[in-house]
Amino acid sequence: MTSPFLWKAGSILGCSAIALGAYGAHGLVKVVGDDQVKLKNWGMAAHYQLMHSVALIALASIPPSVRRIHPAVGPLILTGTIMFSGSIYLLTLKRESFRALGPVTPLGGLTMMAGWAALLL
Repeated sequence: MTSPFLWKAGSILGCSAIALGAYGAHGLVKVVGDDQVKLKNWGMAAHYQLMHSVALIALASIPPSVRRIHPAVGPLILTGTIMFSGSIYLLTLKRESFRALGPVTPLGGLTMMAGWAALLL
């Protein structure tokens, strides 16, 4: 993936993480009630999304002339973040409707970990 794409993807993930985090802090209780586990899970998803948006922007900021990063790092981090956080958001809102996405959460986490591990290559 190109640096401009990663920059834009990181920016979109960052902006939406802030919006989803704010919703989780102020509006989610109207949907899930006072379920502390759901509220905590939502906050964790927003936190991981924001952290990885910054990582994508940092990757995109490295000049190509000095970049020695495996080309899979960006796609793995981006895909893993969408899988991990996205599945948590959907499962928090409508667990019964999105029950099939349950396995996507740990797979997204593993994909993010693979992206970080690829930085070693």
